[in-house]
Amino acid sequence: MSFFPKISFQCEVEEYLTKVFRNNELITALGGQEAENKYQSLLSRLSHPPSFTTVRVNTHLASVKHVKKLLFEEIQKQFKGLCVPVLEHPELQDILLIPVIGPRRDLKKHPSEVIVGAQCGYAVLRGAHVYVPGIVSASRFVKAGDLVSVYSDIEGKCKRGAKEFKGVKVFLGNGISELSRSEIFSSSGPLKGLGVRMIEPVYLSPSFDNVLPSHLFLQNLPSVVVSHILNPQPGEKVLDMCAAPGGKATHLATLMHDQGEVIAMDKIANKVKKIKLNAELLQLNCIKAFCYDGTKALSVEKREDEQEGPPFSPESFDRILLDAPCSGMGQRPNMAYSSTLKEVTSYQPLQRKLFTVAVKLLKPGGVLVYSTCTITLSENEEQVAWALKRFPCLQLHPQEPHIGGEGMKGAGLRLDQLKLLQRFDPAAVTLQGMDINSLQDSREDDLISLANKDCIGFFIAKFIKSKTGLETVTVTSFQSLLKNSFFHDVCVTLNNW
Repeated sequence: MSFFPKISFQCEVEEYLTKVFRNNELITALGGQEAENKYQSLLSRLSHPPSFTTVRVNTHLASVKHVKKLLFEEIQKQFKGLCVPVLEHPELQDILLIPVIGPRRDLKKHPSEVIVGAQCGYAVLRGAHVYVPGIVSASRFVKAGDLVSVYSDIEGKCKRGAKEFKGVKVFLGNGISELSRSEIFSSSGPLKGLGVRMIEPVYLSPSFDNVLPSHLFLQNLPSVVVSHILNPQPGEKVLDMCAAPGGKATHLATLMHDQGEVIAMDKIANKVKKIKLNAELLQLNCIKAFCYDGTKALSVEKREDEQEGPPFSPESFDRILLDAPCSGMGQRPNMAYSSTLKEVTSYQPLQRKLFTVAVKLLKPGGVLVYSTCTITLSENEEQVAWALKRFPCLQLHPQEPHIGGEGMKGAGLRLDQLKLLQRFDPAAVTLQGMDINSLQDSREDDLISLANKDCIGFFIAKFIKSKTGLETVTVTSFQSLLKNSFFHDVCVTLNNW
């Protein structure tokens, strides 16, 4: 049973999604009722956090075993001796999984309230404390040290500084206010610092504020899978086209043992600074970050030999990761998606521009991995169908590890092609809570299986660029040759001979 309301969309986006998840291919394969059940399940799952917190170990600096021991001790300290396991993943050997306890339905609500913005609220549901910039409203007489109940204004309708809020709000748990109301809304300077220390969150996850910062990187499980699928090797030249904030770029550098070159690009300067800070924090030296628009990263003129950054010459990279800008509908938790249909549909053409540049920058024999954190067909399977038709030099390739489900029907791809794709679908598991008793009774294999399925919505496709020019003769072009009467007569003659 859902603890939170299903994710809500603007009407036109809801109509759009309803058509996506009731497309003819899907209904033919599943039946109308099953397709509808899966869609409704997905909407419920998106409003809840994943069942596990995933952290990637910086194996460049420390072993997984060593970090696991340190992390277990930290969690016991945070949870006051509550024994929550830290699990190693059998296929993703550089991540650790921490089960999330909740939702806890028996928490007492306090009269004093603090209202936070939606994004702050989602962070709280994944283990964060409340920082002052995220606070929208506080009860009239809140002072430092008070017990307060924290709520999320998921629709963004609470006025900043309000003394009470009667609109739609979702209970996130209880905490201790670190500041008085007057300090929180002081106009004397920029808002910063800890506002509420969460002591009874609805979902119990560890806080990673300044916890082993050089050894751990918070990252969703499918985002870790992506880098393993690209599988960069030491000494190679690798491009991360849309790299901010640097989670995948630093992972690629780690998998390469910091040997070779990882070019990380983003077109927003502040985000590029974040990439550089993360690389420095994790002590990785092979990453070179540039503020540059990926759609313009292909050089149309001859480059100078000493030129280091973009734009780049054709066929410059051994491997390319295109973790494309997307509508982000797979992110969890999210209870109210605010983007318009125009915004949602604007991503497909941008992704195709980036993809086109990526294909031209990739060396023959090179690997291109395309990924998004969204659930639509237009940004996922439709992009694969388009790419295979538009670029005969590309071939879909099996993915290792293959942890998610196959691609979704509706884009005209064959079954064998769908099996080569990975779609992480939160609706793949039944909505359920986890308490300490059920956790202790669970087998580790079952917990790992749950972690693989109950994560964010995500999509991955892997392509290989052919080494020869033979790739230009596609099935379609071969069929057109057969229609040519001269070519047909020659084939018949040869066959009779």
